[in-house]
Amino acid sequence: MKSDVVTSDSGSLLRDFAELTKARIGLFVVVSTLVGYVAGTEVVFDALRLVHTLLATFLVASGAAALNQVLECDQDARMRRTADRPLPAGRLHPDQAYFFGLLMLGGGIVYLVGWVNWLTAGMAALTGVVYLLCYTPLKRRTVHNTLVGAIAGALPPVGGWTAATGSLGWEALILFSILFIWQFPHFYAIAWMYREDYARGGYRMMSLDDARGDRTALRVLLHCLLLLPLGLLPSLVGMTGTTYFYTAFVLGGILIGIGYAFFRTRSDHQARRLMHSTLVYLPVLWVVMMFDRLP
Repeated sequence: MKSDVVTSDSGSLLRDFAELTKARIGLFVVVSTLVGYVAGTEVVFDALRLVHTLLATFLVASGAAALNQVLECDQDARMRRTADRPLPAGRLHPDQAYFFGLLMLGGGIVYLVGWVNWLTAGMAALTGVVYLLCYTPLKRRTVHNTLVGAIAGALPPVGGWTAATGSLGWEALILFSILFIWQFPHFYAIAWMYREDYARGGYRMMSLDDARGDRTALRVLLHCLLLLPLGLLPSLVGMTGTTYFYTAFVLGGILIGIGYAFFRTRSDHQARRLMHSTLVYLPVLWVVMMFDRLP
């Protein structure tokens, strides 16, 4: 990796810093936080508090993404799908990315303390700690890293809930559980498609020690099956109505069918189809949940 920044102009520099934030993942985190906020709002909808929550959450997610790329720069350089990122390509220096990420992450947490509440700031800090200090190093040590990463990935709706209510509740645990289980078929599909690339990067993914895909496919199917009843829970406990219930039932059934197709064939085509299906499942589920919660 080059030690000097080779960015040619300010526009390219801005694009490289924007790439550090992994904006699509940040948007996903923001939407998940929004769902938790809407779910936690019972009487008065505080739009200004919501704006503060979402902006601060995006800062935290962006900072964590940048710091993750600093920690994984050497691994990214060995993988085809990540070799052109700003750090391994030498367009940014690690020190730049480190201070940028630290500023975003720390600024987001301070923002939450000042404009939302301490509990939500704590949720954001916990997410950063689990993601950066637990999940990131475990990716090179154990195939069970996905379990730890899924904890960090499932905390945003809990943060949204605490921002709206100022407290934790069993409803937040339901939102956490849906997002926690959803991540397994999603990330197992990605790990299967890019198993050779992950091997080059030195990551311990389950698909690398599972040549025929037996364990990977079984876990995909089991998590798809578990996601169906979990997806129905919000309606069963009175958080949402019948529109959400039937939507979750249909979406869950479709995902089980696609998960079973991957279980049968274990092809890259079916893995990609599964990944795309999970990317449809969750946003549709979240949107219907929010509209079913609105008065």
